Parts: sequence; structure tokens; C-alpha cells
Amino acid sequence: MSEAAVKTKQVMLVEAYNMALADAMADDEKVVVLGEDVADAEEGGVCGVTRGLSSRFGTKRVRSTPITEQAIMGAAIGASLVGWKPVAEIMLMNFTTVAMDMIVNHAAKLRYMTGGQTHVPLVIRTMTGAGFSSGGQHSDFFEAWFAHTAGMKVVIPSTPEDAYGLTRSAIDDPDPVMIVENMPLYWTKGDAPNPGHRVPIGKAVVRVPGNDITIVSYARTHLESLGALKALGEAGVSAEIIDLRSIQPWDEECVLESVRKTGRLLIVHEAVKPFGVGAEIAATVNEKLFGQLKAPVERLGAPFNSVPFSQPLEALHVPNAARIAEKAIAMVKG
Repeated sequence: MSEAAVKTKQVMLVEAYNMALADAMADDEKVVVLGEDVADAEEGGVCGVTRGLSSRFGTKRVRSTPITEQAIMGAAIGASLVGWKPVAEIMLMNFTTVAMDMIVNHAAKLRYMTGGQTHVPLVIRTMTGAGFSSGGQHSDFFEAWFAHTAGMKVVIPSTPEDAYGLTRSAIDDPDPVMIVENMPLYWTKGDAPNPGHRVPIGKAVVRVPGNDITIVSYARTHLESLGALKALGEAGVSAEIIDLRSIQPWDEECVLESVRKTGRLLIVHEAVKPFGVGAEIAATVNEKLFGQLKAPVERLGAPFNSVPFSQPLEALHVPNAARIAEKAIAMVKG
């Protein structure tokens, strides 16, 4: 099949993750998959991310584990130290808290504490996101916790191509990488990735060019930002939309270049607003471009409370296209 033909095919985000894992395992026999939602059968777990992998590669390389996050991470770290490339799944991001010691004090620090003699080529897959009435213990975005941990890399794709490309790059990386999979996006569609496609960790992308305001977002709030374009256009506001894709490291130069042009910046994320990724970006832009700003940098995130169980309240919790447009228009129109 030609490259053009592949590019026109549409796949769901969840399919792209599955393709990335399958291709990585086919390319490198050292890649192994383990975790609590890694099914041994064709179902591939609750959402189907690992569908068909155990049938194709066998249960020695695709391991369904008990629900024990510390054991999963301990086994994965140990495997990485003896030459394997484990992809470990902690089914929901809230439950990374159970394995924080393993992730933060071991995986993230071993390279530093051995003077660079030891690498930990470990990928941690975890899913999260409001929208399923899963309640406050199953829906949080904690990306800022891990971005604040020296030695960790954190990526959050929003398109199938990026889900594939960032997963492949994460597996290639010699250091720990966390992939945050935004569950409400699993069934959204986009261009199918070409086999072997890579997205560099640390590189954002300008999805839509604009002149009046820069809107930086990722995951579902990136799609909501794109959804705000119609209202913005009707109000005469030209917005430049950046998909951050990589949280740690983040593409500082891409954001600064855009804000130099527009003079305004709005950062949007699903995580609660206080102490989030938006705060770091806002501080950096203020430090480096303060004299060039036409308006104060603004952030739009979830309110500082747990994710509600009630669907109407849950819908209000996450920034949507209407709220993004309203905030951006106010920043431009004054």
C-alpha cells in the first residue's frame, strides 16, 4: 500500500496505541507488555488497547498481572535494568499514587544515582479523563506531578498519529517515559500513522496558525480548543492553536515564538488549574516575554475539587469549547 493510501485511512486513537505496541514488539524482541488491564485474550482489556497482542506474541511477552501497582512497577523496573524494554500499564492514573515510590524514587532516579551508568528504558501507560461518571478516584489528571519529577518524561497525545508516534519514541527512549492516555479520546478518529512513524518527545505542533492570541492545550482540551475556532472566527478573533503533545520536556521555543507574534496566551488543560502545567508555562512566558505581552497570560483548567460523579457536574468540570472561546474573546477584545 502506498504512503498516500495509508495516510488517507482513518483509525481510532485506541487502535493507534495498539498498532504502536504491536509494531514495536515485532521490531524488537526485548519489548514486553505487562499490567493490570493487559488481557490474555482478544478483548485486549476494558478499552482494547492490547487487543490481539498475547495471541500474536505469546503470554511470556504480554503479561496480565494482578491489580498490584507496586509489583507491576517493581517488575518493570527490574526488567528494564537487565536489558528488556517493558511497557507497563497502570490502568487508571489515580492508581499511579499506589506506585509513587517505585516511579519517583526508583525509575526516575536510578540513572542519576548511578552516575549515568544505568538506564531505565521503561514506558508507563496510564489512562484517565472525566466523562464516564467514574468518580473522583478514577478520573484525575496528575501529569504535573510527574513533570515535576527530575528523570521522568511525560507525553499526552491527542491524535492517532501522535499516539502511535509518541508511543514508538517512548519505547525507543533510554529513560522512563509516562504516556497519559486520555480515555474520552480513545474512540476519536484521525489519519492512520505510517508504520515506524515517530514523534520527537519535547516537540509541540501548531495545528492552526493565527495572529491575535495563542491557545496552548493538549489531550481533550486541545480538541475543545479546535472546537472553539468557529465562535472565535465569528467574533473576529484569529487564534493560533498549539498542541503541546509533550509535557516534560515541553516545547518552550514553539510557545514563545507564537506568543511573540500574538502577544497573548491562554493555556487550557483538564487538570485542576492551581499548580498545573499551565502555571509553569505562564511563569516562563512572563519571565521571558513580559514586555511584549498585550494582555496578562491566562489559564483555564478544572476547578480545585475532585471530579464529580454526576454527569451534569462532570461536564462543567472540564473546560469546553464555549468557555475557551469566551475566555479568548475577552482577552483579545478587552
